[in-house]
Amino acid sequence: MEAGGKMIRRIVVAIDESEESMNALSWCLDSLVFQDKPGNNVLVLLYVKPPPPIYSFFDAAEYLFSGDAVAAMEKYGTELVHSAMDRAEAVYRSFSTRIEVERLVGRGDPKDVICHTVKKLKADTLVMGSHGYGFMKRALLGSVSEHCAKKVKCPVVIVKHQDDQH
Repeated sequence: MEAGGKMIRRIVVAIDESEESMNALSWCLDSLVFQDKPGNNVLVLLYVKPPPPIYSFFDAAEYLFSGDAVAAMEKYGTELVHSAMDRAEAVYRSFSTRIEVERLVGRGDPKDVICHTVKKLKADTLVMGSHGYGFMKRALLGSVSEHCAKKVKCPVVIVKHQDDQH
């Protein structure tokens, strides 16, 4: 992407509450961001909130999910977003480079939201942390990073879990 004759790179970093996502952000700032050329990179911090739960009319615990309970869950979700974004801000502020940062919050299945956002933004790179799940957990839960690596058109960097790097 060019703006005013200079090449602008849009780097999407998927973040959540995990230490792995903060490690991925640190790695990105250390390895991908041009320290000597501020203004050439746009860092997009993407947080994905899970979809709201759907409860049937026949749910025996329906009374638990009154308007107050749903509002409390929504408030908690918003607090998680702010917490993750604040932690991410502390990470990028600790680097000596000036970088334009955009914050995006999506809602839905993380793998679908991340892939859709990367495509919509025409991102140059996607950076994600790996939670280091073993084979069984990955088979049961699925791997968001593996799914995104297969589906998006731009390069994907998966920063391994700290224990996996040795």
